[in-house]
Amino acid sequence: MKRHTVAVALLIGLFALVAAAADRNCELKFLVIRDYNGKPIRNASVVLHQINSEGRQAKGGLQLKTDAEGRTFFGGVPFGKLRVQVLAPGFQTFGEDYDINQPAMEITIKIKRPTDQYSIYDDKNQTLKKDAAPPNSTNKDEKAQDPKPH
Repeated sequence: MKRHTVAVALLIGLFALVAAAADRNCELKFLVIRDYNGKPIRNASVVLHQINSEGRQAKGGLQLKTDAEGRTFFGGVPFGKLRVQVLAPGFQTFGEDYDINQPAMEITIKIKRPTDQYSIYDDKNQTLKKDAAPPNSTNKDEKAQDPKPH
């Protein structure tokens, strides 16, 4: 009888451990929308990467795609740090780290349109004259007045 009681106690303990481990997972829901009007973005790639204790991104990962309403989900994400990246054609890439610490979470991600690139070659604010001398150059007159002997 004691063996039977010990076996039942061990079985109950095992079920308790499995239940506790199951509680350490999260069901993540994502909503990906445009930042300027709140409309959903379909077929956006949502990439999930675990972050280890040193703060480094673990190898591998999981890629999800949003539906027509801009939604996607994944159940069974372990608690801890998670890096989320979102890529969508015609939009800036999004990336942020999240602390997964609840059994269910919904994350709304607002994606921006790309901004203009800055270039040193653009001449939007100043107009250079074609005959202006480039910086650090000398004119003939300056050389003629140079008092140094050669």
